[in-house]
Amino acid sequence: MSPLDMGKIILVVMYLLAGVAGNPKKDDKPVVARLSRYDVKQGREREFRKALTESVSTAIRWEGNIMAEAYQEEDKPTVFWLIDRWSNAEEREKFSKSPQSSALEALLQTTLASPAKTYHLTDLEPLTQKEWRAAASSKDQPITVMLFVDARPGTQQQFKDTYHIAMPKFRGEAGVITYQLSEIEGDGTQFVTYEKFRSKDAFQYHLNFPPVKPVIEYLESNVKQPPFQNGLHNLVEIAPLMRE
Repeated sequence: MSPLDMGKIILVVMYLLAGVAGNPKKDDKPVVARLSRYDVKQGREREFRKALTESVSTAIRWEGNIMAEAYQEEDKPTVFWLIDRWSNAEEREKFSKSPQSSALEALLQTTLASPAKTYHLTDLEPLTQKEWRAAASSKDQPITVMLFVDARPGTQQQFKDTYHIAMPKFRGEAGVITYQLSEIEGDGTQFVTYEKFRSKDAFQYHLNFPPVKPVIEYLESNVKQPPFQNGLHNLVEIAPLMRE
């Protein structure tokens, strides 16, 4: 092969690589992460729970879904939560037209005691789909807690930095199934943690785990309306109830 021919080949390869680099991939689109709260009228819980379960069970089999879970408040059985993440807005929109999603949406018109509240989230140090779908074992008695944090303005970066240091250690705990910190879209001062443990004992271990101390110290002095425990929600999983 002559030097001229080799030069032509190199130019073609460079052109193709430039084209690939210049065209954004579908995966480059931002992930859609949502947390929705539903306050259901008394007497309508079973009906709503069934529709919510069917929607979640369909969502996790849908192309483009990263995770979908549904919960009921442990102490407030009329309060339900839907947590879902999608590879992009287009995939979420496609699912919204499914029979199961449409049925749930229609039910919202008659079963809610107050308007639904949806939080749009940005995950900090996000998990992969595989990590989100990590399941408890059949021997576990998993519990899930969420903590809403309303930080004092000017301290939010301190909060994120504190979690950045602690997060790998939290996720490395034997009793932790999933742990995620997310920023609630808005003024940058609101956050929510999602914490799934294999048992109540695992949760208690976490509370006494030395790396959690700096986080607790922050929470005790830097939330807008203390005590920070007011933002804690204990959840009972109702779907998809996957087990290893």
